[in-house]
Amino acid sequence: MDAPTSRNLTHLPNLDTARGRVGPVRVRMPIYVDLLPPCNHACPAGENIQEWLRLVKAKQDEEAWRELTRNNPFPAIHGRVCYHPCETACNRIELDGAVSIHSVERYLGDLAIENNWQFTAPTRRTGRRVLVIGAGPSGLSAAYQLAMLGHEVEIHDSSDAPGGMMRYGIPEYRLPRDVLDAEVARIVELGVTIVQNHTVTDLLAEQEKGHFDAVFVAIGAHLSKRVDIPTMDAGKIVDAVGFLRDVASGTKPVIGRRVAVYGGGNTAMDAARVARRLGAEESIIVYRRTQEQMPAHADEHDEAVREGVKMNWLRTITEVDAGAMQVEIMELDENGKARGTGRFESLEADTVILALGQEADSGFLQAIPGMRFDGDVVTVDTTTLMTDVPGIFAGGDAVPSERTVTVGVGHGKKAARMIDLWLQSRPHVPREKNDIATFEKLNLWYWGDNRRSTQPELAVEHRQNFDEIVGGLAPDEARTEAWRCLSCGNCIECDGCLGSCPEDAVIKLGKGLRYRYDYAKCTGCGTCYEQCPVHAIEMVAER
Repeated sequence: MDAPTSRNLTHLPNLDTARGRVGPVRVRMPIYVDLLPPCNHACPAGENIQEWLRLVKAKQDEEAWRELTRNNPFPAIHGRVCYHPCETACNRIELDGAVSIHSVERYLGDLAIENNWQFTAPTRRTGRRVLVIGAGPSGLSAAYQLAMLGHEVEIHDSSDAPGGMMRYGIPEYRLPRDVLDAEVARIVELGVTIVQNHTVTDLLAEQEKGHFDAVFVAIGAHLSKRVDIPTMDAGKIVDAVGFLRDVASGTKPVIGRRVAVYGGGNTAMDAARVARRLGAEESIIVYRRTQEQMPAHADEHDEAVREGVKMNWLRTITEVDAGAMQVEIMELDENGKARGTGRFESLEADTVILALGQEADSGFLQAIPGMRFDGDVVTVDTTTLMTDVPGIFAGGDAVPSERTVTVGVGHGKKAARMIDLWLQSRPHVPREKNDIATFEKLNLWYWGDNRRSTQPELAVEHRQNFDEIVGGLAPDEARTEAWRCLSCGNCIECDGCLGSCPEDAVIKLGKGLRYRYDYAKCTGCGTCYEQCPVHAIEMVAER
């Protein structure tokens, strides 16, 4: 009996007429790429976050700190006060929570203070002098970058001590002053001169007298916006900026038992929480819109509520009297805007703190010919940050932008580099950015579950003073958190491509040197591309 004929259930393709993953002629080829991590892209200070996290993973903490401070000289400050948009953009948020980038940044900043790490001053000096107006985050950032470029820098500031709103606007329970002082002192060690209690009234005369080649205006938004509220006692109404500044300067304003804060921003939340620490039995927020419409960050609101601050939404203050205030109940119209209802109620308040926004004190610039303004801020070229007056640049709160410490630091860095180019009469040539490594580009087989680290916090019942609320990570915790980084878009030398290639076309070049392809062996099958966990390989048409 003849043996049964076997049936081939998988038909081989006719390579003369069909095209599969591979063929007689390669039509596509793999190449190694470096994509832009979303955290780096979202950072207003332009930090190379992925790289300094990699160095923390490798237990190279000082190298990580030096990489970080190439772009931002204040890691200990930013690790405490930045609202970390990098974490909002982090791809890991789609898995088990964003990498706690700010806590690792703080770890490096605190470690640098503990070990007295200092910046390495440049050996080359340009002989050029730059004047910076304002010793806030933007001015100090610019001074640092300019000094590292070899320029002589002098800061003129109207306050008693440097730091701007970092010192006089952010309460000490969020930013201890010894941390601020340590990171500012490191900039002074570079040779930057800071002249305090010096209010600039005539910028052009100041520039000429000091023989400065360029100027960077980095004044903060220290003026509170006002609103006319009928009152029998003007002393019952104070502005939030002045209130926070007085407290930061060591005075203890008399505010009474009941305090109302008028506004819904971060400054309002800070003022309400400070009032509680000064002994107010009742601290309430009065805001004319809803919680969803408030400009304050959700974390700031949540912490205020935890500390006993009460929220009164859809209310606007119409009158303040002895120990009380009258508020009108608001409602939202069809466009979501608040409008009065004509109904009123009375709330008790010994002090009303106005937190309705801030303005930059730019009046001293008004007399400069050719300078243009948009309200309180200066008009600048968005690419160079130079005003219409050659050699005068501006940034931070002085220009149209989001008013945060991190944005200010980013402006300072950018302005310093543009000033350096301008002093050399060199044009700015923008760099083309790589594509962003979005979540759908990643292959997540490589990454296991690893929940986000939690920083220790001071219990609510112990928050009667200005002790710091949030603690830092221990070294092993910081290392664990850094390991949660997915290294989006950049090779991690996992050897996945090496092990998956059926033709041995991937050549390992050694630790830190990555790989290369032997295209004489590569068939273009794409196996390496399909398994790469970080999307550091792209398939392109055959060249």
